[in-house]
Amino acid sequence: MTNIAKFDLDDDDLVVIIGSGAGGGTVANELAQKGVRSVVLEAGKRFTLEDLKNSEWEMFMKLSWLDKRISAGGWHHAKNHSGLPAWIVKGVGGSSIHWAGVSLRFKPHEFKMKSTNGVIEGANVADWPISYDDIAPYYEKAEDKMGVTGTKATGTPDLPENSHTKLHRVAAERTGMTFANAPMAINSVARDGRPACQQIGFCMQGCRIGAKWSTMYTEIPKAEATGLCEIRPNSMVLKIEHDEDGRASGVHYVDENGNKKLQKARIVCVAGNSIESPRLLLNSASKKFPDGLANSSGQVGRNYMGHVTGGVYGVFPKPVNMHRGTSVPSLITSEQRNDPDRGFVAGYSLEVLSLGLGFLSAFLKPGTSGWGREVSEALENYQNMAGVWICGEDLPVETNRITLHPTEKDQNGLPVPVITKTDHNNDLVMRNHAYAQTAKLYKSVGATKLHNLPAYPNSHNMGTNRMSEKASDGVVNKWGQSHDVPNLFISDGSQFVTSAAVNPTLTIVALAIRQAEHIAKLVKTNAL
Repeated sequence: MTNIAKFDLDDDDLVVIIGSGAGGGTVANELAQKGVRSVVLEAGKRFTLEDLKNSEWEMFMKLSWLDKRISAGGWHHAKNHSGLPAWIVKGVGGSSIHWAGVSLRFKPHEFKMKSTNGVIEGANVADWPISYDDIAPYYEKAEDKMGVTGTKATGTPDLPENSHTKLHRVAAERTGMTFANAPMAINSVARDGRPACQQIGFCMQGCRIGAKWSTMYTEIPKAEATGLCEIRPNSMVLKIEHDEDGRASGVHYVDENGNKKLQKARIVCVAGNSIESPRLLLNSASKKFPDGLANSSGQVGRNYMGHVTGGVYGVFPKPVNMHRGTSVPSLITSEQRNDPDRGFVAGYSLEVLSLGLGFLSAFLKPGTSGWGREVSEALENYQNMAGVWICGEDLPVETNRITLHPTEKDQNGLPVPVITKTDHNNDLVMRNHAYAQTAKLYKSVGATKLHNLPAYPNSHNMGTNRMSEKASDGVVNKWGQSHDVPNLFISDGSQFVTSAAVNPTLTIVALAIRQAEHIAKLVKTNAL
């Protein structure tokens, strides 16, 4: 491309987007296609397809955000993953590089969990200020953009079934559970300049051929090609500044050479994930906003959600070879409904998930990762194993939150984020129910041994800057626009009110398309 934009630091007519993942990258391209100029500040480096390798640990070390973080609270991460509460990517494309590609819509009731279940003791449940009907047209646009298989939006077929899928299809038939091929943002046929999936199997290490949708090589290059978007990698944002009227006026960041810079802004979109986004707002406190930028409600950083998760891996008499094919080929969706008669509210899905030898050895017994008789016996039977990942709705709890450490600083002088989380009792009951249902599933097809794995480090991070109808109840309105600072937007999963029983990426992209449409109208009418 020869028309790459290069904007001046003093250009105060730009939209400054912080983060380049599913939210930030999508907003950047959507705005560019509508004629709105932006600059994207990304903390990590820029990768190419040649940088991606079919190796779990090599790519984990290359892609992951490994700056210091502290796990606290009652979850087992405080002991077993004390410095890695979450697994996200630091690089252009963000976590859209390492995600598995599962693209599911929230169900209508998952936008209205308070109306559905009422007040839940110990939880801070609320309704979204939007409904399923509000977002449905944008779900379709997101499915088309991302190339989601098996949807009306694309008309493309499901990915081919592998042996891992076939085992679960038979098990579902025998137990009366509901089986479905996973709708995936991975091309089943060549589409949008990207090839069809070759079933390589290392989806979460980055797709080496680009068959999987990632803003790294879809939204970001398309935005740049318009000449209206500049990407600045290795640019760690430190603080958002505001003017006397309380409007965001610029973003302080440090570049790859350690130089501190200030980029002026007309509008600021924060899309740094549910840990970095509230961390930034809290660190942007001022005399006008003593508790953090956009935090008059006191809700910035609160209501942190992942999913109710865990893994179940069964050993079978004959080879399954789960590693062959896409990482998440299929789903069991029987328990996605909201049915309090089971002893818990909300629901969960079981996602058929292959783990490589490296990750399985780490997560099987996290207190003694890779060691012991149970681990060695499991790995010896690896080719005979099949597994699922539990994806259940995690209730928002005010005390599950992101805070700034009072004394510890990172390499840029920023306070280290502390991620405090304790399971709600609803989470515990749901997880145990999922373990039991998966045991039924696997025993129906001859499993000889079952391994129940605890939750892995969060890769689905939601909440902490949630939407709300009233300014007192949340951080942003139905457009992701700050109640306190009209030209400040949250463009990532931190605006989620509830977590649902499905992966968040499709909803992040749908909200980003919807938000960018709104911002473009505000810009073109000079309303902002």
